[in-house]
Amino acid sequence: MAEASHSGGHDHGRKFPIDGAVIATAAILLVVAIADRAALWPTVRFAAGALLDTAPFILFAVFAIGYLKATGAEALVARAFEGRTTRMIVLAALVGGLAPFCSCEVIPFIAALLALGAPLSAVMAFWLASPLMDPAMFAVTAGTLGVDFAIAKTIAAVGIGLFGGFTTLALSRSTIFRDPLKSKPAPACGTSCCGDEKPFSQAPLWRFWTERDRRGTFATVTLENAVFLLKWLALAYTAEAVMIRYVPAEWIAGVLGGAGLLPIVLGALVGAPAYLNGYAAVPLVDALLHQGMSNGAAMSFMLAGGVSCVPAAIAVWALVKPRIFAAYLLYAFLGSVVAGLVWQAMS
Repeated sequence: MAEASHSGGHDHGRKFPIDGAVIATAAILLVVAIADRAALWPTVRFAAGALLDTAPFILFAVFAIGYLKATGAEALVARAFEGRTTRMIVLAALVGGLAPFCSCEVIPFIAALLALGAPLSAVMAFWLASPLMDPAMFAVTAGTLGVDFAIAKTIAAVGIGLFGGFTTLALSRSTIFRDPLKSKPAPACGTSCCGDEKPFSQAPLWRFWTERDRRGTFATVTLENAVFLLKWLALAYTAEAVMIRYVPAEWIAGVLGGAGLLPIVLGALVGAPAYLNGYAAVPLVDALLHQGMSNGAAMSFMLAGGVSCVPAAIAVWALVKPRIFAAYLLYAFLGSVVAGLVWQAMS
């Protein structure tokens, strides 16, 4: 459940504002035009070509999200939090890592679960896995970094969720995890996916086209996500072109290349502050790999950055006390490093 999915029932008066991604892309091109005019057209051509190559994966991603939103498939998420605690953890990690809905979209649902006494361990598993992978993210990642990398990241996302969930369960009696919920949880979000609608209120209707409202949701969500992916991927591919042209490959290889633990740890540490979002990170990692970044560092960068990026982190910070938030970040860091080491050994 990555941060890209958008809800269809909110702020329709200004769906597509000129935002940071568009401004940043224009700013990069303006700087290139001023500093190195001859490089402007190659930069635009590189970004446009990369977008064209990724177009089939973008189309699959936006139609998949639109379909699952229009059917009301959010209701399936609730089933992960039923039954025995161990079962909850496993299902929460699987649903979190595979469902196509953004982290902040489920804040009201998670707040209700915690308030009603749902195990923090299952919620932790869900929260850790949810920002890292979804069908749209898988398609974009596979199209740029390869199917093997996308599969490995999906497995790692679920694995990190399981690690956090079962560790929290084992330590559930400690003071760290006691009384986790803030007294007044306030849903807050830095993305446009936070709508006014209430998720999980209806059973899924797979033949959504039989209802007018659901057809409207499909059209709105598909268009919103197409715009979202295009603007962020345009920024990412533009930045990739600039990085390849101006950042010395020897520098990247020296810092994040080679074997061993250090590049992977650095990848996880750099991933947290450098991450834009899961989609923009894919082309940037591709550029870094071509310039000498190790495979393990690439994996740890993607995973640690995904969990600590603003939309995912706000979803956690809005509801739980700082000590729980710190545990969330620690799980993400340790899990990312382990996943990086495993991927490095397999590559």
